[in-house]
Amino acid sequence: MIKRIAQTAGFTGLLAALLLTLLQSFWVSPLILQAETFEKSEPVAVHEHAAGVAAHSHDAEAWEPEDGWQRVVSTTGGNLVVAVGFALMLAGLYTLRAPTKTSQGLLWGLAGYATFVLAPTLGLPPELPGTAAADLASRQTWWIGTAASTAAGLALIVFSRHWLMKLLGVAILAVPHVIGAPQPEVHSMLAPEALEAQFKIASQLTNVAFWLALGLISAWLFRRKSDGQYPA
Repeated sequence: MIKRIAQTAGFTGLLAALLLTLLQSFWVSPLILQAETFEKSEPVAVHEHAAGVAAHSHDAEAWEPEDGWQRVVSTTGGNLVVAVGFALMLAGLYTLRAPTKTSQGLLWGLAGYATFVLAPTLGLPPELPGTAAADLASRQTWWIGTAASTAAGLALIVFSRHWLMKLLGVAILAVPHVIGAPQPEVHSMLAPEALEAQFKIASQLTNVAFWLALGLISAWLFRRKSDGQYPA
Protein backbone atom coordinates (compact mmCIF):
# COMPACT_ATOMS: atom_id res chain seq x y z
CA MET A 1 0.00 0.00 0.00
CA ILE A 2 2.83 2.44 0.82
CA LYS A 3 4.46 1.67 -2.52
CA ARG A 4 1.15 2.18 -4.27
CA ILE A 5 0.69 5.57 -2.63
CA ALA A 6 4.27 6.63 -3.39
CA GLN A 7 4.07 5.64 -7.06
CA THR A 8 0.73 7.37 -7.53
CA ALA A 9 1.97 10.54 -5.82
CA GLY A 10 5.29 10.58 -7.66
CA PHE A 11 3.89 10.28 -11.18
CA THR A 12 0.93 12.55 -10.43
CA GLY A 13 3.09 15.23 -8.82
CA LEU A 14 5.53 15.26 -11.72
CA LEU A 15 2.85 15.63 -14.41
CA ALA A 16 0.81 18.20 -12.46
CA ALA A 17 3.94 20.23 -11.62
CA LEU A 18 4.97 20.37 -15.28
CA LEU A 19 1.49 21.52 -16.26
CA LEU A 20 1.47 24.20 -13.56
CA THR A 21 4.93 25.45 -14.55
CA LEU A 22 3.89 25.65 -18.19
CA LEU A 23 0.77 27.67 -17.37
CA GLN A 24 2.68 29.94 -15.00
CA SER A 25 5.45 30.55 -17.55
CA PHE A 26 3.02 31.79 -20.19
CA TRP A 27 0.51 33.61 -17.98
CA VAL A 28 1.45 34.23 -14.34
CA SER A 29 5.21 34.84 -14.47
CA PRO A 30 5.01 37.64 -17.08
CA LEU A 31 2.63 39.53 -14.79
CA ILE A 32 5.00 39.09 -11.83
CA LEU A 33 7.95 40.29 -13.91
CA GLN A 34 5.97 43.32 -14.98
CA ALA A 35 5.08 44.12 -11.37
CA GLU A 36 8.73 43.76 -10.33
CA THR A 37 9.66 46.59 -12.70
CA PHE A 38 7.48 48.93 -10.62
CA GLU A 39 8.99 47.62 -7.36
CA LYS A 40 12.59 47.93 -8.54
CA SER A 41 12.00 51.43 -9.87
CA GLU A 42 11.37 52.67 -6.34
CA PRO A 43 14.16 55.10 -5.35
CA VAL A 44 14.03 54.18 -1.66
CA ALA A 45 15.62 50.91 -0.61
CA VAL A 46 13.48 50.41 2.51
CA HIS A 47 9.73 51.03 2.67
CA GLU A 48 8.09 51.72 6.02
CA HIS A 49 4.35 51.37 6.41
CA ALA A 50 1.88 52.22 9.11
CA ALA A 51 1.63 50.14 12.26
CA GLY A 52 0.66 46.56 11.59
CA VAL A 53 1.97 46.58 8.03
CA ALA A 54 4.87 44.36 7.14
CA ALA A 55 7.92 46.40 6.17
CA HIS A 56 10.06 45.11 3.36
CA SER A 57 13.49 45.98 2.05
CA HIS A 58 15.47 45.38 -1.07
CA ASP A 59 18.84 43.81 -0.38
CA ALA A 60 21.16 44.28 -3.33
CA GLU A 61 23.19 41.26 -2.25
CA ALA A 62 20.22 38.89 -1.80
CA TRP A 63 20.23 36.15 -4.42
CA GLU A 64 17.25 35.63 -6.63
CA PRO A 65 16.92 33.54 -9.80
CA GLU A 66 17.56 35.45 -12.98
CA ASP A 67 14.98 35.64 -15.72
CA GLY A 68 15.20 32.68 -18.01
CA TRP A 69 16.26 29.13 -17.18
CA GLN A 70 17.13 29.89 -13.52
CA ARG A 71 13.63 31.17 -12.79
CA VAL A 72 12.00 28.30 -14.69
CA VAL A 73 14.09 25.67 -12.88
CA SER A 74 13.40 27.25 -9.48
CA THR A 75 9.68 27.45 -10.21
CA THR A 76 9.56 23.87 -11.46
CA GLY A 77 11.38 22.59 -8.38
CA GLY A 78 9.03 24.39 -6.02
CA ASN A 79 5.96 23.25 -7.94
CA LEU A 80 7.22 19.65 -7.91
CA VAL A 81 7.62 19.60 -4.13
CA VAL A 82 4.16 21.08 -3.60
CA ALA A 83 2.50 18.86 -6.21
CA VAL A 84 3.99 15.65 -4.83
CA GLY A 85 2.93 16.66 -1.31
CA PHE A 86 -0.66 17.27 -2.37
CA ALA A 87 -0.66 14.08 -4.46
CA LEU A 88 0.49 12.11 -1.41
CA MET A 89 -2.44 13.56 0.50
CA LEU A 90 -4.90 12.56 -2.23
CA ALA A 91 -3.46 9.06 -2.59
CA GLY A 92 -3.68 8.60 1.18
CA LEU A 93 -7.32 9.66 1.14
CA TYR A 94 -8.01 7.21 -1.68
CA THR A 95 -6.99 4.36 0.64
CA LEU A 96 -9.90 5.40 2.87
CA ARG A 97 -12.40 6.08 0.09
CA ALA A 98 -11.12 4.77 -3.23
CA PRO A 99 -12.54 6.37 -6.39
CA THR A 100 -14.80 3.93 -8.25
CA LYS A 101 -14.15 5.75 -11.51
CA THR A 102 -11.47 8.11 -12.77
CA SER A 103 -13.84 11.06 -13.17
CA GLN A 104 -14.32 11.15 -9.39
CA GLY A 105 -10.79 12.49 -9.23
CA LEU A 106 -12.15 15.77 -10.60
CA LEU A 107 -14.34 16.10 -7.51
CA TRP A 108 -11.35 15.45 -5.24
CA GLY A 109 -9.41 18.03 -7.22
CA LEU A 110 -12.17 20.60 -6.85
CA ALA A 111 -12.27 19.91 -3.11
CA GLY A 112 -8.51 20.47 -2.92
CA TYR A 113 -8.82 23.71 -4.88
CA ALA A 114 -11.60 24.94 -2.59
CA THR A 115 -9.59 24.01 0.51
CA PHE A 116 -6.13 25.28 -0.37
CA VAL A 117 -6.83 28.05 -2.88
CA LEU A 118 -10.37 29.40 -3.10
CA ALA A 119 -11.25 29.67 0.61
CA PRO A 120 -7.92 31.22 1.73
CA THR A 121 -7.87 33.70 -1.17
CA LEU A 122 -11.30 35.02 -0.21
CA GLY A 123 -9.52 36.77 2.64
CA LEU A 124 -5.94 36.83 1.40
CA PRO A 125 -5.96 37.22 -2.39
CA PRO A 126 -2.73 36.56 -4.31
CA GLU A 127 -0.44 39.59 -4.21
CA LEU A 128 1.96 41.04 -6.72
CA PRO A 129 5.45 42.22 -5.63
CA GLY A 130 5.30 45.66 -4.06
CA THR A 131 1.93 45.13 -2.33
CA ALA A 132 1.59 46.07 1.34
CA ALA A 133 0.56 43.19 3.58
CA ALA A 134 -0.17 42.42 7.22
CA ASP A 135 2.21 40.55 9.52
CA LEU A 136 3.42 37.33 7.86
CA ALA A 137 2.90 35.11 10.92
CA SER A 138 -0.69 36.32 11.31
CA ARG A 139 -1.43 35.67 7.66
CA GLN A 140 0.08 32.17 7.83
CA THR A 141 -1.93 31.33 10.95
CA TRP A 142 -5.17 32.49 9.33
CA TRP A 143 -4.37 30.61 6.10
CA ILE A 144 -3.72 27.34 7.93
CA GLY A 145 -6.85 27.74 10.03
CA THR A 146 -8.95 28.51 6.96
CA ALA A 147 -7.64 25.49 5.04
CA ALA A 148 -8.26 23.21 8.02
CA SER A 149 -11.78 24.59 8.58
CA THR A 150 -12.62 24.25 4.89
CA ALA A 151 -11.40 20.65 4.77
CA ALA A 152 -13.37 19.71 7.90
CA GLY A 153 -16.47 21.55 6.75
CA LEU A 154 -16.47 19.96 3.29
CA ALA A 155 -15.92 16.51 4.79
CA LEU A 156 -18.94 16.92 7.07
CA ILE A 157 -21.13 18.25 4.26
CA VAL A 158 -20.20 15.52 1.78
CA PHE A 159 -19.79 12.43 3.95
CA SER A 160 -22.16 12.98 6.88
CA ARG A 161 -25.66 11.55 6.58
CA HIS A 162 -27.36 13.55 9.32
CA TRP A 163 -28.49 17.04 8.39
CA LEU A 164 -27.26 18.46 11.71
CA MET A 165 -23.72 17.39 10.88
CA LYS A 166 -24.04 18.93 7.43
CA LEU A 167 -25.24 22.15 9.05
CA LEU A 168 -22.25 22.03 11.38
CA GLY A 169 -20.03 21.67 8.31
CA VAL A 170 -21.48 24.86 6.83
CA ALA A 171 -20.86 26.69 10.11
CA ILE A 172 -17.26 25.47 10.23
CA LEU A 173 -16.74 26.71 6.67
CA ALA A 174 -17.86 30.18 7.68
CA VAL A 175 -15.84 30.53 10.91
CA PRO A 176 -12.53 31.85 9.49
CA HIS A 177 -14.35 34.32 7.23
CA VAL A 178 -16.41 35.61 10.13
CA ILE A 179 -13.18 36.13 12.08
CA GLY A 180 -11.63 37.79 9.05
CA ALA A 181 -8.17 37.67 7.55
CA PRO A 182 -5.45 39.97 8.93
CA GLN A 183 -5.22 43.12 6.84
CA PRO A 184 -2.67 45.96 6.69
CA GLU A 185 -3.55 49.29 8.25
CA VAL A 186 -2.95 50.97 4.91
CA HIS A 187 -3.62 49.21 1.61
CA SER A 188 -1.10 50.17 -1.03
CA MET A 189 0.61 48.67 -4.05
CA LEU A 190 3.12 49.81 -6.62
CA ALA A 191 1.67 47.97 -9.61
CA PRO A 192 -1.46 49.29 -11.41
CA GLU A 193 -4.84 47.92 -10.34
CA ALA A 194 -5.46 46.49 -13.81
CA LEU A 195 -2.30 44.39 -13.51
CA GLU A 196 -3.36 43.16 -10.07
CA ALA A 197 -6.78 42.14 -11.44
CA GLN A 198 -5.14 40.16 -14.26
CA PHE A 199 -2.84 38.48 -11.75
CA LYS A 200 -5.72 37.37 -9.53
CA ILE A 201 -7.60 35.86 -12.48
CA ALA A 202 -4.48 34.14 -13.81
CA SER A 203 -3.62 32.72 -10.37
CA GLN A 204 -7.11 31.31 -9.84
CA LEU A 205 -7.42 29.72 -13.28
CA THR A 206 -3.95 28.16 -13.22
CA ASN A 207 -4.67 26.70 -9.79
CA VAL A 208 -8.01 25.31 -10.98
CA ALA A 209 -6.23 23.59 -13.87
CA PHE A 210 -3.52 22.30 -11.52
CA TRP A 211 -5.96 20.80 -9.01
CA LEU A 212 -8.21 19.27 -11.66
CA ALA A 213 -5.17 17.64 -13.26
CA LEU A 214 -3.93 16.51 -9.85
CA GLY A 215 -7.25 14.88 -8.99
CA LEU A 216 -7.82 13.30 -12.38
CA ILE A 217 -4.31 11.88 -12.83
CA SER A 218 -4.06 10.61 -9.25
CA ALA A 219 -7.43 8.82 -9.47
CA TRP A 220 -6.49 7.28 -12.81
CA LEU A 221 -3.12 6.05 -11.58
CA PHE A 222 -4.49 4.82 -8.25
CA ARG A 223 -7.17 2.78 -10.00
CA ARG A 224 -4.71 1.38 -12.56
CA LYS A 225 -2.37 0.36 -9.77
CA SER A 226 -5.21 -1.35 -7.92
CA ASP A 227 -5.93 -3.32 -11.10
CA GLY A 228 -2.24 -4.12 -11.58
CA GLN A 229 -2.10 -2.36 -14.94
CA TYR A 230 1.33 -0.80 -14.55
CA PRO A 231 4.56 -2.29 -13.19
CA ALA A 232 5.11 -2.48 -9.45
